[in-house]
Amino acid sequence: MCEVFAGQDPERYACTTRRLRLNGQSTSIRLENAFWATLDDIAARDGVTTPVFISTLHAEVLEQRGEPSNFTSLLRCACLKFMEISRTATPAAMAAE
Repeated sequence: MCEVFAGQDPERYACTTRRLRLNGQSTSIRLENAFWATLDDIAARDGVTTPVFISTLHAEVLEQRGEPSNFTSLLRCACLKFMEISRTATPAAMAAE
């Protein structure tokens, strides 16, 4: 039953730390490589770099809800949301998101 999940390349769930700036502050974010790949895809779709996408997302979250208690969890959930939208949306709808 779980062969697809258990048999995946361990590199997908290995963690990588990237350094970037959020609101002018240097910070490190540690995520599994599969999430970094998805964030890279989202950024590329939007025509920006991954650090720019993450910084923009952080700024929007600050504006809407204040400082998130766990930004890395928010990033993981953003990746899941992107995959949910990708499953159901047409390419034109994805570009509008």
